[in-house]
Amino acid sequence: MTSVTTTCRDINELLPAAQLACRLLFQECCKAGIKNIFITETYRSQERQNYLYAQGRTQPGQIVTWTLNSNHKSRLAWDVAVGPPQSLYDVATLSQIGAIARKLGITWGGDWVGSIDRPHFEVKSNWVIPKGFKLEGQVIVPTSSAVKVQLIVEGNKPNQNEKDDDKMQFTNETTKSTVRDYLKQAVDKKLIDKMWLVKFDNGTMTTGDYEGLKLIIAQRSA
Repeated sequence: MTSVTTTCRDINELLPAAQLACRLLFQECCKAGIKNIFITETYRSQERQNYLYAQGRTQPGQIVTWTLNSNHKSRLAWDVAVGPPQSLYDVATLSQIGAIARKLGITWGGDWVGSIDRPHFEVKSNWVIPKGFKLEGQVIVPTSSAVKVQLIVEGNKPNQNEKDDDKMQFTNETTKSTVRDYLKQAVDKKLIDKMWLVKFDNGTMTTGDYEGLKLIIAQRSA
């Protein structure tokens, strides 16, 4: 049994509508240049909700939740935070995300009256993508500040504006061969499109591309 002190950051633990909404929100944030955000919690059991509610009330610590009946329990809510250089719950950044969420029909806790909860986002179980929006590719939804939000659209031509400094570089052929074998195996297993192997062979793959592909391969292999 999972401990009440353990935080779940896996969006796959959300209901399908919430998973889709979360990915779309991160995609639109990425397109808006907001890439240093990450998930801090998705599903939360009633036991964990009780544990958090007790903080600042019957147990030591600061108050972190205002309810015993959170939509985290219903697998329809997720919390986010902001990575460096901003502070963890930078109001300006969270407000930008909130504005994007409104356009997508996603409820933002920053709009609540009384118990404002800016890191919190949620949807109803019947939420659908609003007209004019769509998932445009594979969205990398980080669960820590070590990874940036990415949108990887398979079939895209290499960006002509990419700097040479961003291209993957190898100090020896053994490392290069190992990375290529890793990508080829993923292509053979149909985890990624073969265009990525072509991009690698052409020397146009960036380190950002590769980091994103590793996450995609891990997610699709699970």
